Formats: sequence, structure tokens, C-alpha cells
Amino acid sequence: MAKKTKNYQRAKDRVEKKIGFMIHAGIYVVVNAGLITLNLTRSPEKLWFIWPLGGWGIGVLIHAIKVFGPGSATSWKERMIEKEQSKLDQ
Repeated sequence: MAKKTKNYQRAKDRVEKKIGFMIHAGIYVVVNAGLITLNLTRSPEKLWFIWPLGGWGIGVLIHAIKVFGPGSATSWKERMIEKEQSKLDQ
């Protein structure tokens, strides 16, 4: 029973991290679409929207790497732990 509870909690944590990233990415798209529209309609001669787009984009990229990349919950460390658990269960 404890193993199922532990696995459920780990799965829940992973899902919450993925949902958090999706919310972050969605807000990024909506806000930057607004900034691009504002920039192109009010002052098209100076394209300032690229600065918040790029800066925040770096943050979204780092967030994506943390959630889905090599340092994510499904990293090599996680796989090694699962491998050791299966050995112990035999």
C-alpha cells in the first residue's frame, strides 16, 4: 500500500509540474501577443516587443527544460531508483 501511495504522489507531482508549465506557456503566448499588437499599432517604427518576448522566452525555455528535460522527474536518477526498486522486489 505504501508503494502505491508513494507512486501516486510522485505521479501527482509530475502532473502538477507539467500543468504549471502549460499555464506559464499559455500566459506567455497571450501576454506577448498583446504586447506585439500594442507595439505594432502604437509605435511600429520601433520594435520594442522583442525584449520582453526574448527575456520571458528564456524563462519559459528554462522552465520547459526543468519539467521535460534531462533534469526532470523522469531523469536518469529516477530510472536508476526504479531499477533498484525492481531488484529489491525480486
